[in-house]
Amino acid sequence: MKLYAIVGAGGFGREVMPLAEVMLNTQLREGKDKLVFVVENKNNESFVNQYPVLSVEEFFSYSASEHYFNIAIAQHAIRKRISEKMLSLGAKPFRINAGNFIELHGNVIQEGAIFCPFTMVTSNATIGKYFHANIYSYVAHDCVIGDYVTFAPHVQCNGNVIIEDEVYVGTGVIIREGTAARPMIIGRGSVLGMGAVITKSVPPFVTVVGNPAKILQPVTPQATSV
Repeated sequence: MKLYAIVGAGGFGREVMPLAEVMLNTQLREGKDKLVFVVENKNNESFVNQYPVLSVEEFFSYSASEHYFNIAIAQHAIRKRISEKMLSLGAKPFRINAGNFIELHGNVIQEGAIFCPFTMVTSNATIGKYFHANIYSYVAHDCVIGDYVTFAPHVQCNGNVIIEDEVYVGTGVIIREGTAARPMIIGRGSVLGMGAVITKSVPPFVTVVGNPAKILQPVTPQATSV
């Protein structure tokens, strides 16, 4: 039996769990696989929405032929730390796609991605590790997205955009299309505030808001660590 875990039983984890259940439906019904929540600081709660809740230690002590995980936590620093811990203990990441997720041709998507309902990746995009695309978000052609990037709902990432590692893109953000010669660049660790319209490149470690987006404040890199 293979054991699959959604790490994080908060709101996003509870949204993602049914997507994983649909993906693994046949194996779960036949008893070949099992699906659980994993939390780092487990309390007395044994079930969330009828799914077992395990600590990290319980997950790895569970008798299974293989252990798989995905991380449904928005904060990139936590996602990075947990992924490194789970990998070091021998678990393998698995990708989660909603049933109506659309992916076209020529894309490279690395491990641990989550694509929620009504999301799309068009063509020739490169997406890094542990990417989150929440509902109604898309990545268009020739985009390059780094590791631990989070899209909140309704993000429109148009073509020839480079998003560096650990960027948070808020709900309803629109990123203007770049060109092959001059791509739009979103700097590492930046935060694009809800509803921002990005018309020019964004420096690393800043928060931008508004239409057109302007820098609100710098983001202290150390503050994003846990």
